[in-house]
Amino acid sequence: MASKTFDIEGMTCASCAQTVEKATGKLSGVSEASVNLATEKLNIQYDDAVLSVSDIERAVQDAGYKAVSKSQKRIFDIEGMTCASCAQTVEKAVNKLEGVNEATVNLASEKMTVDFNPEVLSVPAIQKAVQDAGYGAKEEQGQALDVDHDRDKKQKRIQEMWRRFWISGVFTVPLLYIAMGHMLGLPLPRFLNPEEHASVFAATQLILTLPVMYLGQKFFTVGYRALFKGHPNMDSLVALGTSAAFLYSLYGTIRVWIGDASFAMGLYYESAAVILTLITLGKYFEAVSKGKTSEAIKTLMGLAPKTARVMRDGKEMEIAIDEVLEGDLIQVRPGEKIPVDGVVLSGKTSIDESMLTGESMPVDKKPGDEVVGASMNKNGNITFEATKVGKETALAQIIQLVEEAQGSKAPIAKLADKVSGVFVPIVIGLAVLAGVLWFFLGQESWVFALTITISVLVIACPCALGLATPTAIMVGTGKGAENGVLIKSGDALETTKKLQTIVFDKTGTITEGKPAVTDVVVSGSGISEQELLRLAASAEKGSEHPLGEAILLRSEELSLDLEPISDFNAIPGHGIEVVVEAGALLLGNQKLMADRGILLGEFATTSEKLAEQGKTPMYVALNNQFVGIIAVADTIKPSSKKAIQILQQMGIEVAMITGDNRKTAEAIAKQVGITRVLSEVLPEDKASEVAKLQQDGKKVAMVGDGINDAPALVQADVGIAIGSGTDVAMESADIVLMHSDLLDVATAVELSKATIKNIRENLFWAFAYNVLGIPVAMGILYLFGGPLLNPMIAGAAMSFSSVSVLMNALRLKRFKPAK
Repeated sequence: MASKTFDIEGMTCASCAQTVEKATGKLSGVSEASVNLATEKLNIQYDDAVLSVSDIERAVQDAGYKAVSKSQKRIFDIEGMTCASCAQTVEKAVNKLEGVNEATVNLASEKMTVDFNPEVLSVPAIQKAVQDAGYGAKEEQGQALDVDHDRDKKQKRIQEMWRRFWISGVFTVPLLYIAMGHMLGLPLPRFLNPEEHASVFAATQLILTLPVMYLGQKFFTVGYRALFKGHPNMDSLVALGTSAAFLYSLYGTIRVWIGDASFAMGLYYESAAVILTLITLGKYFEAVSKGKTSEAIKTLMGLAPKTARVMRDGKEMEIAIDEVLEGDLIQVRPGEKIPVDGVVLSGKTSIDESMLTGESMPVDKKPGDEVVGASMNKNGNITFEATKVGKETALAQIIQLVEEAQGSKAPIAKLADKVSGVFVPIVIGLAVLAGVLWFFLGQESWVFALTITISVLVIACPCALGLATPTAIMVGTGKGAENGVLIKSGDALETTKKLQTIVFDKTGTITEGKPAVTDVVVSGSGISEQELLRLAASAEKGSEHPLGEAILLRSEELSLDLEPISDFNAIPGHGIEVVVEAGALLLGNQKLMADRGILLGEFATTSEKLAEQGKTPMYVALNNQFVGIIAVADTIKPSSKKAIQILQQMGIEVAMITGDNRKTAEAIAKQVGITRVLSEVLPEDKASEVAKLQQDGKKVAMVGDGINDAPALVQADVGIAIGSGTDVAMESADIVLMHSDLLDVATAVELSKATIKNIRENLFWAFAYNVLGIPVAMGILYLFGGPLLNPMIAGAAMSFSSVSVLMNALRLKRFKPAK
């Protein structure tokens, strides 16, 4: 199965999205097709053995729209060309590469422009094709358009909509004054007086209306094409309404020219022009708002540097970042960003990785350590080997996750989709029905009936319905990414709100996942705490035991000078014995002390208390005399207790799952305030424990970090992986916490609640608008002596409904986690 994303051009409303979705969804080999109106993208999963990209593009085109696969444009300087056939050769060589949309070579400038899909083809592959054809291709610096392509496209649309609006306004304002001003007692030049010069009055309105109709031609071309193909959309409603107003007015103008001046006061040119102008203004605001919803992606993309300094053939050269190959040696100086992921080969530095981990303190790096693309090198020169480039880097993976989440649909969106799919045909039917009923049963005036029909067509707005869910999801998931919470899908976003139980893995999730010294207890035999630690660390120098490593780490933190040892002897299952300057040293468990006949005295009680707290006591004896205890434990993360308290205050039950024995597990649970403990659970049984909780009818989330947590993460209604965990865990999860901070679990729940609330508000207003607006446009109020809705007011109201939904979604940008 292949998965692909297309940009869809020509969509204007929710029914457009429905049309594209249906047209591609019914193709043979397609397992899923989902269109997001807010991002104007089609995400499709299909069998590439049955279906090709061109088949999908053709299906979208037949539905009246255009599908453009993700593309980049690059310009190359071509070396070695001497004639037109050289240019043809290069052009053919590149055009036959899979993933190339178009390649054109200009012999005069010796440049080649290539439009290609970066998911299928890389820049080095294009260069190799040119090289194989007998020429050289060098990318023109500064021409990488990929990151900014989407932003430029949206900016161009914003500028185009604004241009159309203000030019339309230049003609519409005087038209409105001429058509309506005299009714309000405003003065008109004598030659425009409808009573004296009706033909000039009508002709002037026609002349002023034509440029507005021309500027709004896209409403008509798209709207009528969709209508004739049997998939009417929002543009169809606008096109029908304004066409009816214009054609009736044109008929009236002809009657005036023939000599029937009574038609001069019944023209609707201003309605057609004002409707088109106001809806264009609404589309402008919509375009601006849509641009703001995807700012999170732009911010993430902006983190990556544009170039990298690599060593090739013994030479240092600066190349575009997506020309970097796996295995390249890359040099980074202080103050520069790390271009791609890799492993340090030489040099020492500290790197600010806060963009990925949220940790504000720079991390020291030395040969053998991993570095992450887009992090900032602070104070040293390093050379590292690129291990992950292009789509494989951590930043690229994050961007892809956010893009996929923003393009996904939450279950709540299905209701809006169903309504939007049948909305436009119903509105057209209601508009015609209202017009016919008023003509035959009410006014018997086809001008009045036409007014009703136009108002109903224009006020109806499936755009608001279609935008309600995707815009909120885009802003919500984007806001999550800003806070280090990567939500992979709309489904996960919605389900998180409903969570009743959250199960935390213990090791590496609630705790740090590595042992640390927690207590140092001396017996009072004249040895200080630091001296006890120094002796124990000296003894453990030759050991590889995790508990010994914890003692060594603590001694390094205190900068203790270790002494040489001799006669090191590891006693399996008990501990170690060594000889230090002061004599024979024993370090191990209680069994070791008992075997050697060393009495603990009152410290036996101390060790029991330490064990009850989930700590492992290690006993130290010097020359067969007990001298102290060093307790080691997997320490609790600083934020664990607070995070669990916040979740419990939200009314969510918190449980802990671990393979540890009950005593240790309960000691850890007690420290963080967890009462439900699932201990001594084998890795393969974690998923079944989650399933048992689900059988009680609860919505369950699992939070974990290891490979052994992956089945449980998949089993849970929402799987949440710690960002510092394994790739398998993060792949299995629905939400990834990049900062590895448990407080972000609460952030995810809060964000889910805020987003779903926003979606419900959007849907309520979109439904309410149509439920109230359409009957008013049909003349219900007029029937009982109330006002009749003017088509111009209907047009303004329609634009406002879409903009209000978008503005409400943008309120989510103010979301702040309650930490």
